[in-house]
Amino acid sequence: MNLDAYLARVGYTGPREPTLDVLRGLLLAHQCSIPFENLDVLLGRGVSLADNDVERKLVGDRRGGYCFEQNSLFLRVLTALGFTAAPLSARVRLKSPRDFTPPRTHLFVGVTVDGVPWLADVGVGGLSPTAPVRLDLLDDEQPTPHEPRRIVREERSPSPRYFHQAKLGDVWADVYEFTLEEMPVIDREVGNWWTSTNPQSKFRQNLMVALAHRDGTRVSILNREFTHRRGAEVLERFEIADTNQLLVVLAERFGLRLPPGTPLVVP
Repeated sequence: MNLDAYLARVGYTGPREPTLDVLRGLLLAHQCSIPFENLDVLLGRGVSLADNDVERKLVGDRRGGYCFEQNSLFLRVLTALGFTAAPLSARVRLKSPRDFTPPRTHLFVGVTVDGVPWLADVGVGGLSPTAPVRLDLLDDEQPTPHEPRRIVREERSPSPRYFHQAKLGDVWADVYEFTLEEMPVIDREVGNWWTSTNPQSKFRQNLMVALAHRDGTRVSILNREFTHRRGAEVLERFEIADTNQLLVVLAERFGLRLPPGTPLVVP
């Protein structure tokens, strides 16, 4: 891959060694530069996971993407820099009760640095952790530039499961459930196909855009609603009136510039 082009895209100018500090710097830089978005799904264009297509879209065309694109690219970056990294899978929860089983359609990255396992994820929208989360440190609050995180373990038969949680105000919320099972390419392709084509997929039903800022805030769009928040505190919120205003907001607040006349219908 064109590593120099990627680093320029995210504005990273630091060291390139496989260290924890570099992982932290890259994770934050990526999320403050490449927005999470599902525009192509809503436009009916399909989502390719071919390495060249993902790199062209997110780096060359200065677009964003969702988990399969974002974390596929980030995994390639980490591997190119000499990190020991692997694709892992999860079930996104986000307000789902634990007795409900969502599909295993989330890709994140497991990274080992100096023998310590870390969770790295640039693809879970407005709740993507902006710092690595230590996987072997259970129940303890872990700070990030945005919301605190923690990993909890639940014992059950036939095997335990883990939950990545974010602290929103005073409440710990499940972001996703996971094991440490790797997600090979074929499973990513199946998950991507289901996510981008199944009428029941939330990505087919909703417009979702998100970007982190270095000041600890985040901006997001859910359908017609734009929100700027710090944790659970809402700093700004307004309704997007029509497609023309949406194109302006995408350009000015997320750096996503779509051609005038793009047939994007706001759900």
